Amino acid sequence: MNTTESSVTTSAIADAAERLRTAQITRTACTPVRDLIGTDDVAAAYAVQRTQIDARIAAGAHVVGRKIGLTSPAVQQQLGVDQPDLGVLLEDMADTEESGTSLAGLLQPKVEAEVAFVLAADLADGDLDPAQIRAAVAYAAPAIEIVDSRIANWDITFGDTVADNGSSGRFVVGTTHRTLDEFTPVEASMTMTVDGAQISAGTGDACLGDPLNALRWLAITARDFGDPLRAGEVILSGALGPMAAVTGPCTVTAEISGLGSVTATFIKEKTK
Repeated sequence: MNTTESSVTTSAIADAAERLRTAQITRTACTPVRDLIGTDDVAAAYAVQRTQIDARIAAGAHVVGRKIGLTSPAVQQQLGVDQPDLGVLLEDMADTEESGTSLAGLLQPKVEAEVAFVLAADLADGDLDPAQIRAAVAYAAPAIEIVDSRIANWDITFGDTVADNGSSGRFVVGTTHRTLDEFTPVEASMTMTVDGAQISAGTGDACLGDPLNALRWLAITARDFGDPLRAGEVILSGALGPMAAVTGPCTVTAEISGLGSVTATFIKEKTK
């Protein structure tokens, strides 16, 4: 991936960021931004993402982690893309099993079941080889990512979703914690239900061959961008199976073998 050079103008990057920001504020999905930044200009897409995240941080938001997207062949096929991407997790994107997740702030949400990793060490120096990646993980936990696109009808290319912070929305991390001596991510199987009806299933090896491979990809890519992963960050490592749309109030539960379950309850009235 060419992450350092782009022919897209700074004004086009600013315009794309403003289009996405307006969609979020007005809760009205917008047209794709590929008319401004192209479909696969990686540097331009991440510049749009960074513009928005920097503005959120300047307004008081705090970074709590990162997410890897498009790691599952099933999800790549659903969205018509062929490589992973990354996004930034902010504190106000985190919900808990107890708090519920408000539908009011979401445009067209979908859910994915994932393995979350919490880091015990920075991933800023060294070879970032598999052994270093594994040693940096404090524990794993089950997670549900609520992805959401500011772009109407999920009409996205790689450039659109990267610019839109990897189509991030909210996330819920479960309370069960397992060290990597207790849990082997690649061996996990997953089922996800909505109000008790199964809507998705998958396995650990669907996530770039192993969720730890996804974490390594993220560590290398984040360092290349000059923003390495840090101790304490929550890492959503990517979908273990197909995502599914959320169309109204419901209860979504993901079961991951060896790791436990996590539940996201979608409600109308809560605002955040």
